[in-house]
Amino acid sequence: MTLVLQKVIAKYKDAQPKGKAPENTVLYAIGDIHGRDDLLESLHLSIIEDANKRSASRRVVVYLGDYMSRGPSARKVMDILTTDPLPGFEKIFLKGNHEDIIGQFLAGDLTWGTHWLNYGGINALATYGIKAFPTDRFNDSRLSEILKSFKAALPKSHTRFLEDLSFSHREGEYIFVHAGLTPGVPLEECNIKDLMWIRKSFHISNADHGGIVIHGHTITNQPEVHKNRIGIDTGAYMSGVLTCFVAEGDQCWFMQTAGSKGKE
Repeated sequence: MTLVLQKVIAKYKDAQPKGKAPENTVLYAIGDIHGRDDLLESLHLSIIEDANKRSASRRVVVYLGDYMSRGPSARKVMDILTTDPLPGFEKIFLKGNHEDIIGQFLAGDLTWGTHWLNYGGINALATYGIKAFPTDRFNDSRLSEILKSFKAALPKSHTRFLEDLSFSHREGEYIFVHAGLTPGVPLEECNIKDLMWIRKSFHISNADHGGIVIHGHTITNQPEVHKNRIGIDTGAYMSGVLTCFVAEGDQCWFMQTAGSKGKE
């Protein structure tokens, strides 16, 4: 079940972004999923229902990254995303900071492996049948063992998915990234790490980014709406609220799953 937040929440009226989607196009952007397959499936159903009510023939959905870590069902999320979700939609999958961490680990950087395991990687590994515990000593020998098991457990479709992720996407007057943009720097010249990792300097910036930036990465209780950016990471893995930004013409609004705790 989802609830619909109508036409850019009233309390943000003074900060209403003035963006516009491409003609004959409806845009959807899904925030940080973090292993919540239940919320993703619910939101997909609502997106289909919503799109079927619209006259736009072009349907685009952008996934903002952070698919696997923290939540209870990382593998199921990856299975959904790699089996043509939302037939008839153009789908763009962006790279989040967690996919950056996972990619570095898969490339053999064991330091990133430790970082991932300390920030939700243990939960993700468990869904691939790999046991690791917070009390483990993650020395190089243990990390190498985990890496070997993880590579063996990852389906080829999941590996390709992680390798093929994009860093950004532009549609009309909207720019989609995982974390944000380097303030004062055109999208094409931004530091790639900033697209996945930036926080404070982007959040406090009043700069014109060349479009309204739709991003995740930083958790807020409700979508965070400003004139130059909209943040839609509502902490789905712990809140049960997965947020989707929607835009058609010069209108934008949100859809969200009704809050529910993760499966025990």
